[in-house]
Amino acid sequence: MVSKVIVPNRGEIAVRIARACREAGIASALAFSEADDTRYVRRFFDETVSLGSGDARATYLDVSRVIDAARSVGADALHPGYGFLSERAELAAACEDAGITFIGPKASSIAAMGSKAESRHLMQRLGVPVVPGYDGDDQALPTLTAEALRIGFPLLVKASAGGGGKGMKVVRSADELQAAIESAQREAMKAFGDDRLLLERYIEEPRHVEFQIFGDGRGNIVHLFERDCSIQRRHQKVVEESPAPRYSDDLRQRMAKAAIAAAQGVEYRSAGTVEFIVTPDNEFYFLEMNTRLQVEHPVTEQTLDVDLVRAQLAVAAGGELPWSQNDLRQRGHAIEVRIYAEDPDDRFLPQTGTIARYVEPSGPGVRVDAGVTERSEVGVKFDPMLAKLICSAPTRDAAIDRMDRALRDYIILGTKTNVAWLRRVVTHPAFRDGLVSTRFLTDHAESLERTISPLAPLVASALASAAPRANAATNADAAPGVPSVWDVLGGWKT
Repeated sequence: MVSKVIVPNRGEIAVRIARACREAGIASALAFSEADDTRYVRRFFDETVSLGSGDARATYLDVSRVIDAARSVGADALHPGYGFLSERAELAAACEDAGITFIGPKASSIAAMGSKAESRHLMQRLGVPVVPGYDGDDQALPTLTAEALRIGFPLLVKASAGGGGKGMKVVRSADELQAAIESAQREAMKAFGDDRLLLERYIEEPRHVEFQIFGDGRGNIVHLFERDCSIQRRHQKVVEESPAPRYSDDLRQRMAKAAIAAAQGVEYRSAGTVEFIVTPDNEFYFLEMNTRLQVEHPVTEQTLDVDLVRAQLAVAAGGELPWSQNDLRQRGHAIEVRIYAEDPDDRFLPQTGTIARYVEPSGPGVRVDAGVTERSEVGVKFDPMLAKLICSAPTRDAAIDRMDRALRDYIILGTKTNVAWLRRVVTHPAFRDGLVSTRFLTDHAESLERTISPLAPLVASALASAAPRANAATNADAAPGVPSVWDVLGGWKT
């Protein structure tokens, strides 16, 4: 049995795991960096332990430091969340050596999927479709050039060991090839310590679809249907939904079968995803396998009424899968958006500050997974995601309407966020029609820009002229007979 789980992570995913532990009657400990404001997150844990005052590399990404923290609090299990060390085989192996249960797949499964080249080879052996390309060991420039010419353009150059868009380049002609290869190699070495590259045919306007899979390590594996993650910025997902719109049942079933085969091929245990790219002609190819819980797992939970983290805890303790494939039936539609401290009007640059006012939306079918609250400090050393907003309803149209309303109700003051921009995305006519691809934000960039009302200058002028009187009226309660600030501002108060 698992009695205490340590979570070397931060933000909303740490809160999510702590809540699941509490519901399961399992003690929890947070391993945190002192360089991060974790005051809100810590309140959900039974115990906390510092990983030091450094940045991510010196704290959350230090395997030995994480294991030492687990030993110091007497944790017999570790949940990595996502990001950081969640897909590092060395952490899973270190847990095994220390006698700590790793809540996730076996180290061998993580290693098998950690290299894009090796995972391509495995998928080919399993009969799972892969994008035409080159994944060989010969990484000499003449070889890569010859293979690129064989595959043809446009071409995708990407890091074999990478993810998140690092070391990834789109090449549209032979003239661009050498510079793209050299740049990708530099980026890959800096980000992953491995400069090996893959070459693949670049598919124009694909959709990105992933299947949630779950195994118990005993050969039992199920899929929990698909999520469409096509709306991306710089290869990072922005909006996710389930079911994926505009797909035939035949295509879904073929992808589900391939996802199960991929998971069986590595004897998968715990939660993971098998990701595909889908062409406009409805051909699909294996992209990668994420050997961890995904950021967007709530949309699956909302449409199936399951708890993936509780299931992870049960399987880690030696239990069997809590569901059979026949038990799983989707109901309704769910959409998730990621709330970031960033400025959409200035290249989406990360923002900092103290959250002065924080009000979450609520109501039927509205879920918020947050890692901050009022007075939380948003710094520069860690990812600027503040929360996830998930809305579910009986139909996709109703889920979009609910998301629109919930975003209107979301109040975050003290730092700039992408809330208003997300509203423009989910209310865009093309999104409403389900016409999504990984080019969505590029194709609709102009129509997604913030528009300023012609009345804005008039409002600003009126506020400026009222400001002196408004300042004088701020002490209205202490000075009888002095008009209140709202009397001075009149209709401009809204």
